[in-house]
Amino acid sequence: MRIEKCYFCSAPVYPGHGMMFVRNDCKVFRFCRSKCHKNFKKKRNPRKTRWTKAFRKSAGKELTVDNSLEFEKRRNTPVKYNRELWSKTVEAMRKVESIKHKRQARFIMNRLKKGKELEKAADISEVKKNIHLIKAPHAGQAKQLEDKMVQKLAEDVEMDE
Repeated sequence: MRIEKCYFCSAPVYPGHGMMFVRNDCKVFRFCRSKCHKNFKKKRNPRKTRWTKAFRKSAGKELTVDNSLEFEKRRNTPVKYNRELWSKTVEAMRKVESIKHKRQARFIMNRLKKGKELEKAADISEVKKNIHLIKAPHAGQAKQLEDKMVQKLAEDVEMDE
């Protein structure tokens, strides 16, 4: 049982699912759903279609260069079954998957940091520009009047003594 990749969107195509198109030169194209097949027939470029994996990678939204992605490559060399090798391979696959998830999460967080910094700078500039809306023009005068009254009362008390 082999899980193929959709030619258009790179989604997994499980056995018994999706469609297969074989061109006259024997090139096989597998599609996960009719949406991908229709877009392929319309000769759309997956790198320009926003919902595909190819677009996300070309736009820099997903991790493209990473050693953990090398493990997903297809290998056509048959290997004789060995129970120990099988168990080691499955364990290695789990480790690689966990490493890949951590790296992807770190990549996403680094990508989001730039946006947060820009948003913060925009907020600061907006506050500086519209400070008159936040601070009322007579906001400090009540405090000043109170201070003056306290000073006058203190002076009156000193004069009386």
